Amino acid sequence: MHITASQLYNYIVCPHRVWRDVYGPQDEKIQKPNPFVQMLWDKGVQHEKNVVEGMEVLNLSTGSREERFEKTRQAMKDGVDWIYQGVLIHDNLLGIPDLLKKMPDGHYIPVDVKSGMGLEGVDEETEEGGKPKKHYAAQLCLYVEALQNLGFAEENKAKVIDIHGNEIDYNLDDMMGKRTPITWWEFYQQIKYEVQKLLENREQNKPAMAGVCKLCPWYNSCKAWAKEEHDLTNIFYLGRSKRDKINEDLGIERVEDIINVDLEEIKERKEKNKQFLSGVGEKTLAKIMVRADILANDKGPVVYDNITFPEVTYELFFDIEDDPTQDFVYLHGVYERNNETGKEQFLDFTAKECTPKGEKEAWAGFWDYIHSLPKNDCAVYYYSPHEKTVYKKMQKLYPDVVSKEEVDDFYDSPNVIDLYQIVLKSTDWPLSSYGIKAIAVYLGFSWRDKDPSGANSIEWYNNYLKTNDKKILQRILDYNEDDCKATMVVKDGIEKLANSIRTKL
Repeated sequence: MHITASQLYNYIVCPHRVWRDVYGPQDEKIQKPNPFVQMLWDKGVQHEKNVVEGMEVLNLSTGSREERFEKTRQAMKDGVDWIYQGVLIHDNLLGIPDLLKKMPDGHYIPVDVKSGMGLEGVDEETEEGGKPKKHYAAQLCLYVEALQNLGFAEENKAKVIDIHGNEIDYNLDDMMGKRTPITWWEFYQQIKYEVQKLLENREQNKPAMAGVCKLCPWYNSCKAWAKEEHDLTNIFYLGRSKRDKINEDLGIERVEDIINVDLEEIKERKEKNKQFLSGVGEKTLAKIMVRADILANDKGPVVYDNITFPEVTYELFFDIEDDPTQDFVYLHGVYERNNETGKEQFLDFTAKECTPKGEKEAWAGFWDYIHSLPKNDCAVYYYSPHEKTVYKKMQKLYPDVVSKEEVDDFYDSPNVIDLYQIVLKSTDWPLSSYGIKAIAVYLGFSWRDKDPSGANSIEWYNNYLKTNDKKILQRILDYNEDDCKATMVVKDGIEKLANSIRTKL
């Protein structure tokens, strides 16, 4: 069985996916592609075509795998400058790089066309810094190794052409970073070895529930497994690595079995052995035990602090919809509650076209609305720091709409509140996720759409741009309105819980 670039990617995202794709219960796998994932794939394919269109390439994208491999090898022997969708096969490696580029010395390097940024961690202000992305680097390493084994490459070097058309060098002998003192090539060799063991069923591993799981075709299958097994990753904020460490060092695998751990004994063992439960501090373990107790025994939500919210006339519950694949914000939604009149209304500021002009006008509309309200008699609620991050970025794009000082003052105001931070720091819930949807549903709220998600909203918006179908736009607006209402439900739920505790005291 060949090791492929996609398997390396899947392993980096989820180490269990590689094994489950081959040996998992296939009847539990979702066969229909996720619409958002399909959209990303289509966009990537189109971007790749756009890049290659202006180049003189030998196109080897058709034919059987074996035919394409023989043609690729012959093309490299002939010294073709650019080869598109060539196939590389050697022993257990199978790679299909987007491009193969002939270098001045006659050797080849792989070049992948990506519909995202070529590096991660780039400073937004200076546009400097950044380092290779793990999955890009690992995939390129596979292509390089196959080329070397076939005799067409010597150095561990490759390139990425990113969404902006920038050609970025990937020196695979560079160190990954200070915290990971190995080279990208060594990282690749490690995960390639792990992938091989999983593909050959010489090693098995367990599913784990995480935020990235929702777009995976195995999501429902793994979720059912985690629930049936009472797996520790059902506990909020307890991920795969901590779960595996607790499994290994404490022999605890079920949620209910971690509730009565002796913390003093753990502390003594950690003092004697620094590797014991490494990465799981005492405070973290104590928090895990509390959340396990609440989850396993369905004790209801807990409020730890004296939580109070501003007493104002206008309460605004705020949510944005944006498409990171285009770096574009297409909707600013607000559900307004007037505590004097009792009236409620939903307002949207929507970009009807995917252009800087459309984005700017929608954002300007939002700020005009904010400016129309009494500053000291208004509170704004949102969920997660995403809105704040996006708005600071938008201010740099459109400084004539609102100043940096005003955006900073807006988010620094005690009346502009990130409810997620309150949920995270001052409450606990009998839930595996503390996302807005999980908590709002727990509190009795339901979305009108049968399949509500931010990812789906992006796919809907892209379909709306293609078709100009007003029904699709209305679906987006209804979904965003429900997100805003859910924020209101969560705020009211937290307030009710906090008030009930004060009443008891």
